[in-house]
Amino acid sequence: MSNSPGRSDSGSEDLERAERIARLLREAAHLLSQHRPGEALAPLLKVRALDPNNAPAAINLGGAYILQGKHKQAIPVLEEATRLEPNNPMVWINLAAAYLGKLPFATTAMQDQAIAAFQHALALNPHAPHVNYNLGLIYLEREDIEQAALHFYAAIENDPNDRDAQNWLDKIRRGEVNNPPPPLD
Repeated sequence: MSNSPGRSDSGSEDLERAERIARLLREAAHLLSQHRPGEALAPLLKVRALDPNNAPAAINLGGAYILQGKHKQAIPVLEEATRLEPNNPMVWINLAAAYLGKLPFATTAMQDQAIAAFQHALALNPHAPHVNYNLGLIYLEREDIEQAALHFYAAIENDPNDRDAQNWLDKIRRGEVNNPPPPLD
């Protein structure tokens, strides 16, 4: 089948575009795996420009912002990702982290948003890693020891080797929880 003069084959253009997007996503994933989130931004932003509805690009872009401490920039990207992939627990986990920011500086409203997003992730995957631990830290920060203990216990049920959750649960049992939890870094 031949094309009219001056017109390109849209099928080959679509294929080239899809290959470019896949290449850029691989590049970004490699940079993120090497703990280079700042460098991953450029390829991820290019993918978003080529395909604004690309959920993996949105998820990874949000994650890259979080890894750089740019939580406020991550929020709209990850909120969009929840619309693109509402049944993906990782989207909700990342959104919770973006809402929360640094726990010692999080307002009650930020904590509430993070709790809701973490709970959504658990509704999708009751064994989502680190979610119960992070909820335990939030409740510990709020001095809601009962809820903190419940979440640390659930974290240990999900991962019996979670020493951090076990340490916090042991401190709660001994009544040593007056110290604030460490940052979520």
